[in-house]
Amino acid sequence: MAQRTLSQAPSRAGYGDRSELQERVVSLNRVAKVQKGGRRFSFSALIVVGDMNGRVGAGLGKAKEVPEAIRKGVEIARRGMITVPIVGTTIPHEVRYKWGAAKILLKPAAPGTGVISGGAMRAVIELAGVKDILTKSLGTNNPINTVRATIEALRSMRTAQEVAELRGLELDRVVGPRLAAAYRRAAADGTIPAGETQP
Repeated sequence: MAQRTLSQAPSRAGYGDRSELQERVVSLNRVAKVQKGGRRFSFSALIVVGDMNGRVGAGLGKAKEVPEAIRKGVEIARRGMITVPIVGTTIPHEVRYKWGAAKILLKPAAPGTGVISGGAMRAVIELAGVKDILTKSLGTNNPINTVRATIEALRSMRTAQEVAELRGLELDRVVGPRLAAAYRRAAADGTIPAGETQP
């Protein structure tokens, strides 16, 4: 997988002041269309873009030439970037997601575990800035559906504060007083963004 660096304005989501986005080409396909005069070739490029600090997106660009397909994929990915809730170096909770024939499982891991993932999922996880995670692809190995399923799984995760607000409860009632105090300390230290206490 190829990787490049793009310049970008500082994130407005409060996830630090990183000024660069990294992009990764996950897959590059040549598509042939048979017409009266012969075959017409075009290319599709699946691109994942992230700031390694909680923001990630993916895009599928199609064009007659490879560089143009990559450029279109990067533009689409940048427009559709999402914010991923991160607890320290991992995700807040386990999540299973299905997108078409793709089924994926994401599980939090202890510090030092690393990114236990492969293929298309690894690109999304690494560019999102998650350092410790366990993943498994249970369905198709189609990279497009796998990337989309991973993005949607990360989008579906909820912080402890959001869950507490939805249920109309105090944070202590949702995660317990000791865990709530630990999350508040982490928010005060800057380990996790203030106002985004995790479950």
